[in-house]
Amino acid sequence: MAFEDIFRSLRVKDTLMTNDLSATGQIVSADLATSKMTVAGAFRRSPALYYLEEFFSQTPGLNADLANATEATRVPRNKHFEILGTNGTSALATFSTTRAGLLITTAGADNDQMIVLPHLDTAQTAWANIKWGTENMTDWETAITTHSSIATTLIWAGLKLTNTPTIATDNDQVFFRYDTDVPDTTWQLVYSIGGTDVTFDTGVAVAASTTYRFRVKIEADRTANCYINDTLVKTTPALTNDVDLIPYIGVQALGIVAVALTIHYEKISRLLFEA
Repeated sequence: MAFEDIFRSLRVKDTLMTNDLSATGQIVSADLATSKMTVAGAFRRSPALYYLEEFFSQTPGLNADLANATEATRVPRNKHFEILGTNGTSALATFSTTRAGLLITTAGADNDQMIVLPHLDTAQTAWANIKWGTENMTDWETAITTHSSIATTLIWAGLKLTNTPTIATDNDQVFFRYDTDVPDTTWQLVYSIGGTDVTFDTGVAVAASTTYRFRVKIEADRTANCYINDTLVKTTPALTNDVDLIPYIGVQALGIVAVALTIHYEKISRLLFEA
């Protein structure tokens, strides 16, 4: 019997693991004792973790849309994610007509932004009200596609305390960043630990109209394994203990031009309970 078939039928404390590998998934490591496995090219599942996924089947809008009296404004809006940013509007978050995902486009002025984040209202969504702590083995990932022109663009995506792309703002964070004002030609990994900021050049080139998969996987020792397209680009030192982080993805124009970004999905998981 193939190892994959054995693993599919593995029982952990009388709970059947029912999440089969996809046709393109390939086991690259597995631990039968803990039921943990890593799969390349497929979503990851473990009965010891809590999972959320967002494929943006509804477009996010301004937070005020959820309380709008007009049904046509209120009902279509995403109940889990919202839009923030300078001159960001609900109308600038649309379904992509060429790719599977959410298209966010800035309004056209210098430094305009479109930022996608969970609704931060109390009890609105588990994306914000479940705590994604550095001590919880939090694991976040997304797939994005760059715009046809990236000449005047700032993009950021990852786990932060606030929505800003400014590196020095958050004392604790782990996120990917591209900034043509620096200028960068590659994805930068930014991590901050207790107010000490580090910017690491991943060496992965940023190209127009290209899809990138980002992942930040915080381990039990609070080090963060950071991946681009399933390739490990950096393992950080141990992050500050017991810091709750929030997933943010944003794009900002660095000139008088509209810039855009497609977000295909976001995923996040953590331990059911920290010891």
